[in-house]
Amino acid sequence: MSQVTRGPAFRSSPSNPDIKEIQTIPERHHDMPYAPAIRIESPGDLLFISGATASPLYHAHPHEWHEHNHANDIETQIHNAMASIKSILDHEGLSWTDIVKVTKYLTDMRDQDGLNAVLNGYFGDWKPASTMICVNSLSTPGARVELDMIAVFPRA
Repeated sequence: MSQVTRGPAFRSSPSNPDIKEIQTIPERHHDMPYAPAIRIESPGDLLFISGATASPLYHAHPHEWHEHNHANDIETQIHNAMASIKSILDHEGLSWTDIVKVTKYLTDMRDQDGLNAVLNGYFGDWKPASTMICVNSLSTPGARVELDMIAVFPRA
């Protein structure tokens, strides 16, 4: 098995050096009230990816609404969310087939077939565990989908 080249961690937890905060754009960390991902290096080498919407991964907090002009169609929103997740996977040297769990949040359950079809384009035959939840709203007006994921690093 090939060695995975992981991007550098931004910092470690002050109480547990095995927990690493991942910031793919470290100079923008002050804009974020959460980490885009958390890497657990021991014993299981897990990556917990924060929820992604159609909004840019790095955006101001409190929100500046001009950064959150979402396309109305669900497919474009899903592709934008997946682009943010892909940037984290790339930073960590992982691929879609390293994902073991996906949590899907929709504001309209009628979008679930479209969501699954778009995700199939990314995952192909790989089928991670999945949970789908319908919510009243997401973090910004107009957001129709949010995705969070858990990935596992291959053993060296």
